[in-house]
Amino acid sequence: MSLEQLTPRQREVFDFIRGLIQNRGYGPTVREIGEHFSINSPNGVMCHLKALEKKGLITREPNMSRAIQLTDASREEEGIPLVGQVAAGSLTEAIEQAERFSFEEWFPAKKNQFALRVRGDSMIEAQIADGDVVIVRRTKTAHKGDIVVAITDDGEATLKYWFPESNRIRLQPANSSMQPIYSRTAQVLGVVTGVVRQVG
Repeated sequence: MSLEQLTPRQREVFDFIRGLIQNRGYGPTVREIGEHFSINSPNGVMCHLKALEKKGLITREPNMSRAIQLTDASREEEGIPLVGQVAAGSLTEAIEQAERFSFEEWFPAKKNQFALRVRGDSMIEAQIADGDVVIVRRTKTAHKGDIVVAITDDGEATLKYWFPESNRIRLQPANSSMQPIYSRTAQVLGVVTGVVRQVG
């Protein structure tokens, strides 16, 4: 079930339920939903809950006021996780974050994808700028010339072109003013499959 198939009000109710479960650990009561959306009748709230349950996004336990749970299917619709930031300049460690981005129109959400916000300008000539978000396919292997997120000898994450050489890895920036990073033990975390830039 795709969230795109919900009515606007069903999507609002679902987002409200999901937000409460994620932020406080348990779902809302029928009364809380009614008060939040100015729905005077409990039956009006129940119609939305039944629709969400029928579409496989929530489950409800009878006779329990806070027994709304998210299904596995609904969790899969939450988008691509933004797991941190990655250096495209001086090195910086990728930092775990809870934020998620939904780019399903361009990058269908898959379990082996994650997103990283770019810091620095070492990939500027590859049209990847500071503040962009890169979509990354999780993999431990890459082809020569792929743009990858790699862990260097120092255990830090960086965004560079991947060039295996005879006895080392060359992590090549896309900025003619910067020097490559050479590593003997660099490991691929994933290959970049897309870039999202916020305009405005």
